[in-house]
Amino acid sequence: MRPSDVQRLTVGETADRYVEMVRAKRSTGALASGTAEVYARDVVTFAELAGRERVLDDLTGEDVDAVLLRFARKPDGRRSPAAAVPLPADGRPSQSAASQARFRRSVSAFFRHALVAGWVQLDPMGAVTLRPRHRGGLRAERRALTVEQAEGLLGAAHDLVETAPAARGRHDQRTELRDGLIVLLLAAVGPRVSELTRANAEDFFVNAGTRYWRIFGKGGRTRDVPLPAPVAEVLDAYLEQGRRLLDRGREPKALLLSWRGRRLARGDVQAVIDRVLARVEPGRRRGVTPHGLRHTTATHLLAAATDMDAVRRVLGHADLSTLGRYRDELPGELEAAMRVHPLLGPVEGRAQRGG
Repeated sequence: MRPSDVQRLTVGETADRYVEMVRAKRSTGALASGTAEVYARDVVTFAELAGRERVLDDLTGEDVDAVLLRFARKPDGRRSPAAAVPLPADGRPSQSAASQARFRRSVSAFFRHALVAGWVQLDPMGAVTLRPRHRGGLRAERRALTVEQAEGLLGAAHDLVETAPAARGRHDQRTELRDGLIVLLLAAVGPRVSELTRANAEDFFVNAGTRYWRIFGKGGRTRDVPLPAPVAEVLDAYLEQGRRLLDRGREPKALLLSWRGRRLARGDVQAVIDRVLARVEPGRRRGVTPHGLRHTTATHLLAAATDMDAVRRVLGHADLSTLGRYRDELPGELEAAMRVHPLLGPVEGRAQRGG
């Protein structure tokens, strides 16, 4: 199905259609009565937790992660109000592990149908980072890396690029330039992992001396994002040297290739991040996913007082309100903001002199 064929339906509309479909299958015997009702109930719950008015195709793996967490902490509806156990202060789940696993299966079935029905371009379940073994004790924590952690990761990526000429191993299997480029693009531009793996070499162009990446995003929307000079330099080095080594003639357009010459997949990107992370000194090392790096980009751009609409366009969101989900509080951020007040100018030194 082409991106232009995707129907821009809301979560509520698609959930209602899905419920009608599973109940029709129950009436014909294609689905057991109990199974159909579980699917219907869970998808209605999913719509409530995700937001019925949101467009289904705009939901990402991170959105589904958030819904899975909300469901895990949702009070068990089978208990009477008098007997209901309040949500623990530490945010641990109210739902049993079996209920959480069942809900995830129902949501997966819903998105498989949505993909076939043309309600979504891609199944976001492929980008979900929470697994059943995680949700039992998982708490909502910051996703964005701190400045120190981000600098450690980017420094390791640059070091990897610089060691590429002297790297050991087969000449046609060296991936140092590619791996460094992946981390730099994710951290500097914050693309969705699907946008990164779908990128072609021809999507990068120069305009007025600036390197741009034409990103093909959700809903058939495109955006041209300028690359910071250090990232553009690594991109050029990879296109001139690194990609040429990996090219086997199988994927003439793909930007990112495996050492077998095939287009890189989502899972490969996480493996690359983990390899680069292993080069970061332990004090600045923290595990992160591609979604976490997207979150890091948004958080630090917004913390630097970058125009919100510019951040929205970099990330490829249709609505400014969506940015709230990508915003983490940074240590010392409020104090730093008030030291350079837009109405008063730098006030810290003045206060010290006055004291």
